[in-house]
Amino acid sequence: MALPDDFLQELKSRSDIADVVSSYINLRHSGRTFSGLCPFHSEKTPSFHVYPENGSFYCFGCGAGGDVITFIRRIENLDYMEAIRHLAQRAGVSVPESDADQGLARAKGRILEINRETARFYHTQLMSEQGTLGREYLLGRSLTPQTIRHFGLGYAPDSRFTLVNFLSGKGYTPEELLQANVAVRASTGRVMDRFFARVMYPIIDLRGNVIAFGGRTLGDNKPKYLNTSDTLVFHKSTGLFAMNFAKNNAKDGLILAEGYMDVIALHQAGFTNAIATLGTALTTEQVRLLARYTGEVFLCYDSDEAGQKASSRAIPLLRDAGLTVRVLSLSAGKDPDEFMRSYGEQGPARFRQLMESSGNDVEYRLQKLRAGHNLQTSDGKVAYLTGAAELLATLDNRMEQEIYAGRLAEEIGIERSSILMQVDKNMKKRRKDQQRREFRAFQQQTAGIRDTVNPEKSRHLRAANAEEALIVYLMQHPDAAKTLEAALPPENFVTAFNRRLYTVILGKIKDGKACGLTDLAGEFSVEEISSVAKMLADYHQVNVTAQDAKEYRNVILQENAKLEPQDAAAAAPQDIRDYLQRLREQKK
Repeated sequence: MALPDDFLQELKSRSDIADVVSSYINLRHSGRTFSGLCPFHSEKTPSFHVYPENGSFYCFGCGAGGDVITFIRRIENLDYMEAIRHLAQRAGVSVPESDADQGLARAKGRILEINRETARFYHTQLMSEQGTLGREYLLGRSLTPQTIRHFGLGYAPDSRFTLVNFLSGKGYTPEELLQANVAVRASTGRVMDRFFARVMYPIIDLRGNVIAFGGRTLGDNKPKYLNTSDTLVFHKSTGLFAMNFAKNNAKDGLILAEGYMDVIALHQAGFTNAIATLGTALTTEQVRLLARYTGEVFLCYDSDEAGQKASSRAIPLLRDAGLTVRVLSLSAGKDPDEFMRSYGEQGPARFRQLMESSGNDVEYRLQKLRAGHNLQTSDGKVAYLTGAAELLATLDNRMEQEIYAGRLAEEIGIERSSILMQVDKNMKKRRKDQQRREFRAFQQQTAGIRDTVNPEKSRHLRAANAEEALIVYLMQHPDAAKTLEAALPPENFVTAFNRRLYTVILGKIKDGKACGLTDLAGEFSVEEISSVAKMLADYHQVNVTAQDAKEYRNVILQENAKLEPQDAAAAAPQDIRDYLQRLREQKK
C-alpha cells in the first residue's frame, strides 16, 4: 500500500529541502537556488544545487539528484521507508505503515534482537569455563576485564550448533538466523553456527544496536578474521568499528586504525577517539561519516608494506573530503596494539608524543618519495624533485605549495622558483586533463551514452530529449494532463523508462494527487529519481510553454513512427507508403 498523499504533502511541507541539506553541508544562497560542495563525491568547485521551488537537488558533477527523501536515503544509507521515518521523526509527524513496510521493519527488528541475544551469548561464553581459551587470548593481549566488558567481547565455542540451539530455544526460526548471518546452511541442509572457536567483536551502530560481528580464529581456521556478511541491518562499506564511542570524542580528531584489537588497545590507553574500518579498504561512505564528526584524522595503519599501501589509498579520499590528514609513524613492524604492549605504562605517553609530532600527509608522502631515491646522485635528486613537484601540484593552497617548495629547495640546493615552475607546469597539465575528462563526460551525458536508467536514450536521442522536456512540462502544468494524454498516449513514447515515468505521472494527476519528486520517490529507485531530478535541473531556468509542448509531442510522434532499418528491409511496399504518408501528415 502506497503512503497516503496527505501524509506525503505534510511531510514535504515540514521538510524543507534546503534546511535538511544544510544540516549536512554548507550551502550558499544564489538567487532562487542554493549551491555547495557535493556530499556524494569529492570536488573542489561546487556543482551541487538545491532548488527549493520544486523541492529537488542535483549534482552536475556526479549525477546524484532527487528530492528530500532521496537525499536522506543517499547520505544516511537508508531504504525508502527508513528515510521516511527519519524525516517524520525530524518533522514530528507519525508514519502510516503498510503491511509490507511493517513486515520489513519486523524483519529488521528480529535481526537486531538476534544480534543482541547473540552478543550476550558470546560474552557469557567468554566468561564461562568454555571460554577459557578466549579469555586467555584477550588477557594475554593485555586487555583488562573492564575493557572486555566495555566492548562486549565474547567467544564462539568450538561447536557448530551451540548458538543455533540457544537462539532456537528463544523462538527464532532457522530462516531468521540465516537472515542475521549468525548461522549458515550446511551441505546437508542443516543450519549451523557461522562462527566457532573465535574471539568475537560485536559491531555496534551509532544508535547502540549490535548490527554485526567480527571473529578472530584461535585455531587454524581460515580466514584469520571472519566478519558478518551484509544483511538488512549491516553494510560493511558504510560503518566504522567503535564509532559509537568515538563520535563523542571526535572534536580534536579521530584516529583511524586498521584492526579491532588496535582500536580496543587505544581506547584502553585513553585514546577513545580511535576507530577502524570493518575488514575493507576505506570507502567514500566511511569518509563522509568521518567528516560529519571531525575535521582532522590521524592515520594510524600498520607500518608494514600492506599498511603503507592502505595509507596511500586512504590519504586522497580523506583529503578530498576536506579533512586534515596526519600520519603516525610507529616503530618498524609495530601496529598500535603492539606499540602499547611493548612500552607498557609508557605506551600512552609515547603515543601522545607521536600524535603531537606527527607530520601531515604531504610530509608523509614526501618522506616516502625521498626514501625511494638515492639523493647522493644527480639522477636520484631529479627523480625525487620530479615526484615531489607532481605531489605539490595536487595541493590547492598556494602557500602550502610555496612552503614545501622552499623546504625542497633548501634540502637539494636549488632555487625554489625552479621547483614552483615545475609545479605550475604540472598543475596546468592536470587542469587540461581534468577539463578533457569533464568535456568527455559531458559529451557522453548529452548523447545519452552510459545512461543506465534509460539505456535507449543514446539510440533515440531526439525522441528521448523531447520526452524529457514534455515530462517536465507535465510536472509543471498538471492541468494540461488530459489534453496531453489525448494527443500523446503513453504508448507513443519511444523509450521505456520515459514511457513508464509519463504513465505514472498521468495516473497520479488522474487520481487527483500531486506529482512532484517526493510523490514519485516511492515508485522509483534512487537512480531513477536522480534522472528525473536532472530533467528538472536542466529546465530549471527554461519556461516550457504549451507551444513548446506541442512541438515536443510532434517530435515524439515522428520518432515513434520511424521504421527501424531492419523493419524497413522487411516491410511491404504498402507499409512503406503508409509510413511516408504519416510523416507528411505530421509535418502539416
